[in-house]
Amino acid sequence: MDKIYIEGLEVQSLIGVYDWERDAKQRLLVDIVLFSDLNKPALSDNVIDTLNYAEVANAVSDVAENSTFALIEALALAMIEHIFEQFPVQKITLKLSKPDILPTAKNVAVEFTRERKE
Repeated sequence: MDKIYIEGLEVQSLIGVYDWERDAKQRLLVDIVLFSDLNKPALSDNVIDTLNYAEVANAVSDVAENSTFALIEALALAMIEHIFEQFPVQKITLKLSKPDILPTAKNVAVEFTRERKE
């Protein structure tokens, strides 16, 4: 299966379990691997034949911007479900990072891999 990568996508979301986290949107980073057959666009060299990764990035950003989840696990799964609803991909790996949450850690993240249910 072929892959399209979107790495380091910065999004904003109101997320967290503590009161102080609910005051303002926080910076999150998203890494996405989209599994899809890329043979047709590779042969045609036509953008209409491939996944529009700008649209995928915008869709993920919109989910983050409009959500109010407590956990990054819940937001990550919502992003995956939205991608499956909007785009013809067979499988997704999505890593959602909350880099500014722990002062003694560079990053905290969750990663999910899900396949389309037929």
